[in-house]
Amino acid sequence: MQQLLTVKEIMQLTGRSARTIRRWFENEPGTIILPGHDEQMHKRRYRTLRVPVAVFRRIFAQKKLC
Repeated sequence: MQQLLTVKEIMQLTGRSARTIRRWFENEPGTIILPGHDEQMHKRRYRTLRVPVAVFRRIFAQKKLC
């Protein structure tokens, strides 16, 4: 089974903000988006991202941050 990283774990590894991490990974193939509750009036939608380690390594190799 492949290890999955949370946004918080990636934040700790890279020092980047949650917003940046979500922006980088939300449309990447392989990233798992777990649905939460839908967006309602005056409330933002809630989604949980899980990033496989292989996807994390690929993106950071492309961005040359690690």
